[in-house]
Amino acid sequence: MLDGEVKPDHVTFVSLLSACSHSGLVSDGEWCFCLMQENFGIKPILKHYGCMVDLYGRAGLLDVAFEFIKSMPMKPDGSIWGALISACRIHRNVELGKYASDRLFEVDSENVGYYAGKWEGVNDVRSLARGMGLKKTPGWSSIEVDKKVNVFYTGNQTHTQCNEIYKELKELCEKIKAKGYVPDFGFVLQDVEDDEKEHILMSHSERLAIAYGIISTPPKSSLRIFKNLRVCGDCHSAIKCISDITGREIVVRDSNRFHHFKDGSCSCGDYW
Repeated sequence: MLDGEVKPDHVTFVSLLSACSHSGLVSDGEWCFCLMQENFGIKPILKHYGCMVDLYGRAGLLDVAFEFIKSMPMKPDGSIWGALISACRIHRNVELGKYASDRLFEVDSENVGYYAGKWEGVNDVRSLARGMGLKKTPGWSSIEVDKKVNVFYTGNQTHTQCNEIYKELKELCEKIKAKGYVPDFGFVLQDVEDDEKEHILMSHSERLAIAYGIISTPPKSSLRIFKNLRVCGDCHSAIKCISDITGREIVVRDSNRFHHFKDGSCSCGDYW
């Protein structure tokens, strides 16, 4: 843009900072944040601050992210605290995650999707949310096969090929376990036994869509999934293994980005 004498604006820097965050480029992100203010006189807005918190959080710099939030010249909104909560969950910082959850509830009580996590006191937060009539946005995934879009909700059992789908899921689960996959029960909030937690993870909407795609398309063909929410960490690990054992390229477009799974790895480099 600079070579073409195109002046960047605040949207340009949101894109740059987001790209740095998803690529783990901390120093580059810090440079862009300073550049927008010092060279172009662009005053950061909440979206820029949110990108910076996400940048530090994904890189595991939780203390830096928290200090950055405290230094903000404006009141943090739900996106700021949500970014910190996501990072705390990934890096297992329960204490800071609980604090961020409390702050989030104060500023954005309707967005209970961020509360997913094993923080101490999370049950109190969920009970309060239910008491206020608040609900988490239900997750769904879709896949197009033979020009028909099939939509799956987590735990869905209404599809005409439900039995075949769950049979395929069970076989896939056994195969990826043999490759080293271990279910992460931290992504299940229900207080149930481990076998039930494993079933809940297995029936997440993106896995149902993938299983349907596998039984409905030729071997080795690619699968393209659309998901309305962010793919969970356990599904991300499982899909990497599925891409490896099936020899398929699996593209999942979630609420944050495209994930291109191939040969047991993902294009996001586990930054998402």
